[in-house]
Amino acid sequence: MPAEWEKHAGTLISWPANAETWPGERLYRVEKVYRQLIKHITTTEHLHIIASDESAFERCSRALNETGCKPGQFTIHRISGNDVWARDYGPIFVKSKTENDWAITDWDYNAWGGKYPPFDSDDAIPQFFADKLKLPAFKPGMILEGGSIDVNGNGVLLTTESVLLNPNRNPDLTKSDIEVRLKQFLGVEKIIWLKDGLAGDDTDGHIDDLSRFVNEKTIITMVAEDKESVNYDVLQENLEILKSSVDQFGKPFNIIPIPLPETRIEGTTVDGSEHVPASYANFYFINKAVLLPVYDPRYDEKTIQVFKELLPDRKIIPVPCADLVWGQGSIHCITQQLYGF
Repeated sequence: MPAEWEKHAGTLISWPANAETWPGERLYRVEKVYRQLIKHITTTEHLHIIASDESAFERCSRALNETGCKPGQFTIHRISGNDVWARDYGPIFVKSKTENDWAITDWDYNAWGGKYPPFDSDDAIPQFFADKLKLPAFKPGMILEGGSIDVNGNGVLLTTESVLLNPNRNPDLTKSDIEVRLKQFLGVEKIIWLKDGLAGDDTDGHIDDLSRFVNEKTIITMVAEDKESVNYDVLQENLEILKSSVDQFGKPFNIIPIPLPETRIEGTTVDGSEHVPASYANFYFINKAVLLPVYDPRYDEKTIQVFKELLPDRKIIPVPCADLVWGQGSIHCITQQLYGF
């Protein structure tokens, strides 16, 4: 599995349409965030958009037109879909080590332990792209969401026990069984297990809200500055694990702590949570740039500067994401990089 910073052939998103995720005027507020993402992504790579019904197709088409996108910059796929979280159900590409041959890994998907049925249409998306691109599709026979893993493209994978070892995913698989599948189907040699995730993260603790590779040797990781924060202890434990971790060659990583923005919201989300998984770790590499979610004036500018220093060859593009993360996911959660064409 290549690192996310390797050149993409395109990016996959799904146009928001699920009224349970985005009730009432929330849908229109989140579409404003999507318009910003459309504008930035189409300047560097092709954008593939799933429109799950006629209304989504019309709203998506209008947004593309109003943002000035030209037909050659995007493709709309008018196929069934259940929700927007393309990171978790989208195709995960792998490539040959010796040749530039691509394949798709088609992991099973059950909407984070069966929390949000139906999810059958989303589960079918990887096979749709395998058929469309005429690529082989390998089926590991295991539930895995793309947001639950992060790789450095050189043999190391980050994940969390709270997700991959959760009985609502693969109750019949041991930790050893899961490691074997990850190594076999994603071509990794070393797996680093963090513990738990953020409060308000209905995925049970995806790694893409906690800790991410920015290059082969550097990991940014979220920390809570306030010791009274509901997330403080969890993030400190994850930080200590990373500090003591090494790659498959026994070499330590460069660990960069990033302050966690405010996660408590006014009122509650649709599932009753008073917190959302607002995190700077939910950034997304596009060709030549990074889309960085921002939420909190106390930390936004400082975090932007850290990313500029870590990635001097890329443009750092801050995108306000308070309305997006209200649905309990952010930029990385709604995108999936595509290769092989």
